[in-house]
Amino acid sequence: MTRLSFSLRFAALFAVTTAQAAELPESIKQAGTLRLTVNSTYAPMEYRDPTTNQLVGLDIDLANELAKRLGVKIIWSETPFAELIPSLQTKRADFIISGISDRSSRREAADFIDYLATGPQFFVLTENAAKSPTDLCGKRIGTTRSTSFPVEIEKWSKQNCEANGKPAVQYVPGENSIDVRNQLKQGRIDAAVQGTETLPYAQQQEAGKYRVVGEPFATGYQGIMFRKDDVALREVVTQHLAAMIADGSYKAILDKYGLGANAVAQPMMNASTQ
Repeated sequence: MTRLSFSLRFAALFAVTTAQAAELPESIKQAGTLRLTVNSTYAPMEYRDPTTNQLVGLDIDLANELAKRLGVKIIWSETPFAELIPSLQTKRADFIISGISDRSSRREAADFIDYLATGPQFFVLTENAAKSPTDLCGKRIGTTRSTSFPVEIEKWSKQNCEANGKPAVQYVPGENSIDVRNQLKQGRIDAAVQGTETLPYAQQQEAGKYRVVGEPFATGYQGIMFRKDDVALREVVTQHLAAMIADGSYKAILDKYGLGANAVAQPMMNASTQ
């Protein structure tokens, strides 16, 4: 199914749920709380403020605004990225909003409501001589192991390096984006890949340290992840997210983090082609 057909399908779904005024599941309404867990190493999506140690970020602001409109409070917890999906499956989390990409391989037991455009981007230390992405053929490229980026790097290498008689890139796994940037600064890798939503923040925090190379080499979406049987919760959250997009509060949050260009026009269900 194409992205357009997904969007049209979702628009019809949203029209129905709006008319029917979706409601929170009774268990959440009675508790008055949402249990959400994040991996707080992915600034500016979710991270610990280095000055206050408070949990902050774009996803935190979006979730807090959603909770306010739903009339509930959030109980936050933190976990490694690899434990986010198990947290959802074992019902330790009511849904996941933590910089997680919508991928077809993750949809067997979950649905995504996509809310942010993203894409993998090569970057190097400023003094690196690479001028174009193909200058990275044969080089050591680091990225977070538990994301979609290792597969995207391999695909890019086959199409742009190996197909043209150049050596394949050498993928080097990292635990998270902080680990990958540290490997880059330590000279253990030649270049790295992160999502377009994180690089502006990294460049701001370490001015003059990093330089992007080329354009994003794939496109995708980050999504709010729901268990497939939690239809009521998915629909009521989607309804309020659509209202936030319509009234401008969604864009205000994205603009706060310099990510207005990553906005979507409406929530989309399982729209990524990855």
